[in-house]
Amino acid sequence: MSLNLMLTEALAFVSASELVRRLKTREFTARELLEFHLDRVERLNPQINAIIFTDLPAARERADAADAALARGEIWGPLHGLPMTVKETNNVAGWPTTYGDPVLTEAIPTHSAVIVERLQAAGAIIFGKTNVPINALDWQSYNAIYGTTRNPWDLDRTPGGSSGGSSAALAAGLVPLELGSDAGGSIRFPAHFCGVYGHKPTPGIVPVSGNERGTSLLDNDLVVSGPLARTVADLTCALDVIAGSAGPSAKAWHLDLPAPRATHLAEFRVAYVTDSPVAEVDEPIRAAIRALAERLAGLGARVTADALPFHDHAAHHATYLQLLRGSASARLPQAVFEDAVLRLTETGSNATPYVARMAQAHAQRHRDWILAEERRAALKRDWAAFFERYDVLLAPVTVCAAFPIDEARPREERVLQINGHAVDYNDQLFWAGLATLPSLPATAVPIGFDGHLPIGIQIIGPYLEDRTTLAFAAELERLHPFAPPPRYAPPTGR
Repeated sequence: MSLNLMLTEALAFVSASELVRRLKTREFTARELLEFHLDRVERLNPQINAIIFTDLPAARERADAADAALARGEIWGPLHGLPMTVKETNNVAGWPTTYGDPVLTEAIPTHSAVIVERLQAAGAIIFGKTNVPINALDWQSYNAIYGTTRNPWDLDRTPGGSSGGSSAALAAGLVPLELGSDAGGSIRFPAHFCGVYGHKPTPGIVPVSGNERGTSLLDNDLVVSGPLARTVADLTCALDVIAGSAGPSAKAWHLDLPAPRATHLAEFRVAYVTDSPVAEVDEPIRAAIRALAERLAGLGARVTADALPFHDHAAHHATYLQLLRGSASARLPQAVFEDAVLRLTETGSNATPYVARMAQAHAQRHRDWILAEERRAALKRDWAAFFERYDVLLAPVTVCAAFPIDEARPREERVLQINGHAVDYNDQLFWAGLATLPSLPATAVPIGFDGHLPIGIQIIGPYLEDRTTLAFAAELERLHPFAPPPRYAPPTGR
């Protein structure tokens, strides 16, 4: 049967797992499924500019190979024949990896990242890359090479960053699965802004091999790669594909994540927070979390409000900023680093608190770094004790729903309107650091709307217990499944 008869627009929002199942039953071919998505990309991507690089001849050749393999009875893996894209910062052999930086326009890796190779070995047909902010350092996704990515729910608003192209492509039904990364909320924020699902894994379970930036070989354990999708089952499948030991360590260990602590809402011990003195949260977000907590309690979960393993929000945030921004120091141009050193000795600087802290982090002494890591180690111990009493912590992903695109000012000078007054744009980092600093897994899921804009929540779990946050996310998905943006939703009756 022809492509036009077999595939309707509704297929754009079918889960990745279901698409693979239908491929196996020969409802359509991998080539037909690829062409279906490429047609949507051609028609709809110009509105949002989510997918910024494609290699269509190679994708079509691989789709045909997937069909030939299936005809022989060969199954490559759990993603056999599935078209998808990856975040621009992932290395794919022969494709540019620019981080949105014009200086890196000609940067073309000769080898793919291990996680990209694993997706391909599992049968995925990776046909392109999605947009990021310059150097992957913003919650808006625009740069001088590829331009601006827009939110499918409201084209005047950001889809988030740095995996903004990833979340926008998913929400608009351009792809069924994506690969992002996260240190400062770069998976969680876009998932929240676009109403999709994202998982920030426990650091260390997803290899970084082959995804090094430029000539740097150092691993930064604040940065992780993880999946984005429209269902929790797809997140779990993708995590199972990309996680596991790699390189020299594969000789000695293999990954065996513990089973979830619970699988039904009534079995979970749930803590939640709605606000912080460091990063004020807009009331619609707080109200949505309170309403969810009440609903969970009504369904039998043991729910505790305002529970955290620490009281000093400012100290937690300061340690996170010191390590997050300090980890980028070696990549700074020499002049920028010297300016940071100068700022430490200046008196009467009019820099904002965030700019001052960033300079301090960039130019800190090694002793200061070690002391910060000691504080981090103590926090990890406290979080471990916290998760003896609770199974998951629910928290805001960030301070508000998707905000209007602002490219007129640098990040350091931006503000957001929260509860009727201006707050520093960079305060949002507190909510990212809640899981990043103590090396915890976090799954972002949609839980409602602020007007026409999606609201998400992050489910933070114990160290190495990714399956617990994913299991809880699957329960929340039953209450709040993915809904496509009206502009991109299939016509009713199709």
